[in-house]
Order: sequence, then structure tokens, then C-alpha cells
Amino acid sequence: MNAARWLSLLLAAPPTLGFYLPGVAPHEYLDGEAVEIKVNQLSSPRTHLPFDYYALPHCRPETLESKAENLGEVLHGSKIQNSPFALQMGKTAFRVLCRVELTAHDAAVFGARIAQDYRVQMIMDNLPAATRILTDSDGIALTTYERGYPLGFLGSPEFPGTFPSAPYINNHLRLIIKYHQEPDLFQGSRIVGFEVEALSVAHRYEGEWRGVATKLATVPLSPDLPPQPVRAEHRCRRRQGGGSAAGGCEVIFTYEVTWEESPVRWASRWDLYLYMGDDQVHWISLVNSLAVVLLLTGVVAMIMARTLRRDLNRYNSLSDVADEREELLEESGWKLVHADVLRPPPRPLLLSVSVGTGVQLLCMSFISIACALLGFLSPANRGGLLTATLLLFVLMGVPAGYGASRTFKSLRGVEWRALTLLTATAYPAAMLLNLALWSHGSTGAVPAGTFVALLAMWFCVSLPLVFVGAFLGFKRPLPAPPTRTNEIPRQIPPQGWFLGRAVTMARFYYVFGFLALVLLLLVITCAEISIVLCYFQLCAEDHAWWWRAFLNSGAAGLYLLAYSGIYYCTQLEISGFVPLLLYVGYMALASLLFFLITGTVGFLACWWFVWTIFGSVKVD
Repeated sequence: MNAARWLSLLLAAPPTLGFYLPGVAPHEYLDGEAVEIKVNQLSSPRTHLPFDYYALPHCRPETLESKAENLGEVLHGSKIQNSPFALQMGKTAFRVLCRVELTAHDAAVFGARIAQDYRVQMIMDNLPAATRILTDSDGIALTTYERGYPLGFLGSPEFPGTFPSAPYINNHLRLIIKYHQEPDLFQGSRIVGFEVEALSVAHRYEGEWRGVATKLATVPLSPDLPPQPVRAEHRCRRRQGGGSAAGGCEVIFTYEVTWEESPVRWASRWDLYLYMGDDQVHWISLVNSLAVVLLLTGVVAMIMARTLRRDLNRYNSLSDVADEREELLEESGWKLVHADVLRPPPRPLLLSVSVGTGVQLLCMSFISIACALLGFLSPANRGGLLTATLLLFVLMGVPAGYGASRTFKSLRGVEWRALTLLTATAYPAAMLLNLALWSHGSTGAVPAGTFVALLAMWFCVSLPLVFVGAFLGFKRPLPAPPTRTNEIPRQIPPQGWFLGRAVTMARFYYVFGFLALVLLLLVITCAEISIVLCYFQLCAEDHAWWWRAFLNSGAAGLYLLAYSGIYYCTQLEISGFVPLLLYVGYMALASLLFFLITGTVGFLACWWFVWTIFGSVKVD
């Protein structure tokens, strides 16, 4: 009857229309309409220290304007500003931007940034610039895209006419802009692609410099033109008379614009940025993980069901007290610790704070991924994911306080003020690492105003919400415990061997569908392994399960920390003390976050398991 009622309601539901929530609405450009290009940060995979685009002596517009940024963009180190590039829709052009006379200091900074593999990030119509990369995989040509374009390159025998290890700047940009037209649906053109080819050309000109109207002798460009060095000793053109430019070079920045019509629709223009190239590997890894979890679930279910049923039948079939005493003298098992299984562990305050923070992080993770799956967190909305996770972490103060207070109350804790304050402030923020970013003038450093805003969010929003959750948790009465706790703790028998702690592997996937499934598999695996280890511990008559339950599954954080070290040694090319400090600090924070999440899952699963099995046996 209920099924028929629900079916009739679904059939009577009105049709709905889907719409694109995040990002911006498409903009149709008419022929000749101005198209603006904005510049973002300079970023490097080797240093992880973003810098302002105009921190280097690039060509500047007459009036420098900064775009208003959200919280996520500021924390990510973005600094979006206008640029001197002048484009018109559908108009092919070759233009001179400016001439820059590098000093010895400028040349040294340019050379250092080029050696550190810095890339320039640009934006057009809310679409980041990308460089096309052709690769060959098993005889199959693959085209991938990498955001931004390289600031320059180092000379090598592969590049004729260059000095070994000498820095050369990419001073000519070939902008390839792809547009889509559908006259039946809209007028004008929509930009669906923004590719950049960066070239290094040692431009020459005759006579005096006349600004952007100067006629270059190197135009049209040819492959045999020498590249543009940044240092005087590498045979570059220098300003007449030397002066402040001694040691540096004269660099002329140019660009050309090419327009290409594309069949790609506006709604699909982000696909080339999201293409990861190894979807098959992702699916294989995910299917393997799912198979392992299903197999583990089946094995755990059969073993635990049969073992627990046998134990419960044996314990509950004892007819009288004498039989029970005789049985307990002959047998050993988890029922023997019924009078100690709910005994509070040492350092209950720290355990409760860890559980509360883990609940906060777990709720934040699930809600963030759910919002991403629904399309609220699109990459077109720059900084949206970081902003959302930060706000969700602050707003999840209620479940954090509730989880911490319920745990602390179950452990007979009384210091509720200390519990609430520690739950709201215990998780270490990355603000100390911000000092290292400040010292290097990186745009990744949080500005003072944003720092104050974060503190206001923390103490004016998160802290009161934690108090609200703690109030609700302490106010609600606890359920009756399944067993009574003796005054004198039972002695834990020594063990001759120990079970290794199970650790599950969790990988981060950019595609939120993969990430949601992996997170679900992680939660299931941590819960099942923690329950099995807790059962074995109780069977060994060890009633101190509270901390062990948290640490057994939380040990996955140690795996993540070790993996980050191996990844650093084998895959990354980070150079410098500050980038290394940032990497170690951020990975330590991520490992701690992972430790709290997985530890909380294991603790809650074991808590439910202990409460359930001891509530099913007859204990006088």
C-alpha cells in the first residue's frame, strides 16, 4: 500500500528543468567586440610558492586593476589583474606589447624563476589558458593540456643556438582562441578554448624605439630565429649606454592572435582541463577496491555472525550461577570483561576531543563531496571548493561539539569547558606556515585582512556552534549501559603476540564520483577492520579498547605520511628549504586530518559493536 502511494506521488510530480548552478552564464561576443585577458599568479610544481605576475618586469597596463576574489581564491594564492593584451573578437593580429630593459637584478630573478619551472596563469572569459602537449602512449598519439604556459626554458644541446643551462624567456605568445557559433540559438560567438603557445624570440628593430608602433625586423617569425636570453653574457641586445641595465638584456614582448571555430559547445569547454588521461586506471583501481571491500565484508559478516552466535548461545545457555562460574573458569572470551568493557580509558579528554574533531571533518568531507556531485562546486567557480570546505568546517561545529560531549559524558568526564574549548581550537590551522610564505613575498600568504576574517569565523562562528553542540550532547541523557563496571579494574593478561594493524589505502581522485566511492569504501573498510580487531582484543580479555579502537583505524594517517615521503623522494622535484617546509607541514596536517577521520570511524564502529554484543548477553 505504501509502495503504491509513493509510486503515485512520483508519477504526479511535475517535470523539472536542469540548470547550471556554479560559474557564470555564457557570454556571446559580437564581431569586433573587445575580449579581455586577465593575468593570474606565477606558479611552480617545484617550489609551490605562487608569486604575483607583475612581481617580474612584465608589460603593464596604464591602470592596474585587481579583481575582487573570494576567500578560496585568496587562500589559494590567486591574484587576478588586468593586462595590456588587446583583443577583438574574430580579428587576427600581431602586436608589440612593450620593451623591457632588464637590470642585473631583474635578469637574476627571471633566471631563477625560469630554472624553478614557473608557469604563467592567464584567464579569458573565465577560462584559464592552457598549453597543448602531445604525447605518445603505445604508439597512440594523445593530446593533453596543461594550465598556463612556461615562463621560459634553460638552454641545452636540444635547442640550437643556446648556451647550456642559460635561461631564456618566452617573450612571444601565440594565442589560439576557439569559438563556437549556433545562429539558431544565439547571436555572436562563445569562447570555448584558450590555448597558448609560448616562444622565445630575440626580436630586432631598425632605428629608434617608437613604442608599439615599432616595426620589427624579425617579423614574420621563422624557426631559425635565435631565442631571447635574459643575461647580457649570453649575447643579447642591450640598451645603448648600459646604465642600470648593465648585466641584463633588452626584451621585447609580442603576441599574435588566431581564431579557430570549434564544434565544442560552451557547456563542454572545461572537458579538456578535466581530462586526466588515465580513466581506465581509475576504474580498475576502484573496481579492485570495491571487490576487496565486498570480499572483506562477506568474510567479516560470516565469521562474526557464526562466532558471535556461538558465543551468545553458550553464554546464555548457562542455567545457574554455579554453572556460569565453572564455565568461566574453563573458558576464556570476551564475556569475561563485561564488568570492565565500559571502564573509562586514560586521557578521556584527549580522546573525546579527537572524536569530536573527527566527526567535524567527516561531516565536512561527506557534505563537500555531496555538493560537488550535485554540481555546486564547479572548477569554473575558482576557489569555490576551498571556500565551501572552510565554511562547512566552521558550520560543522555543532556535530563536533555533540560528538565530543557524548563521548566525554560516556567516559564520565566533568571538565566540559575544557572539552568545548579544545574541540573548537585543537585542530591545528596552517597559519604558522603562513609566516614562511610571508617571508618570501608569495601571493600564497594570507593577507592580514583575510587572516582577521578567518579568526573571526573561527571564534565568532565555530566556537559558539561547538558550545551549542556540546550543550545538546550533555543535556541529552545517555542510554542505560548494557553492563555494570566494577570498582576494581580487571587485570589484563599479557599477550605473547600482537595483531598487525590493518591500514587501508585511500587515493584522492579529482573526479568527485570516484572520490565519493573511495570515501565510502574507506569508511566501510575502517569500520570492519576496527570491529574485527576489537573483537579479538576482547576475546583476549583486554577491556581497554577505547584508545585501541581509535588508533587501529587511525593508523591510516601514518600510511599517508609515509606515502607522502616516498612521493617526495621519487616524484617531486621541490627545491629550497621553504618549499620543503611547506610540503612537510601541509602533508603533516593532511595526515593528521586523515588520522582523525579514520580514527573516528573506527571508534564509533567499535562503540556500536561493544554496546550491541554486551547488550545481548545475560549478565547479573
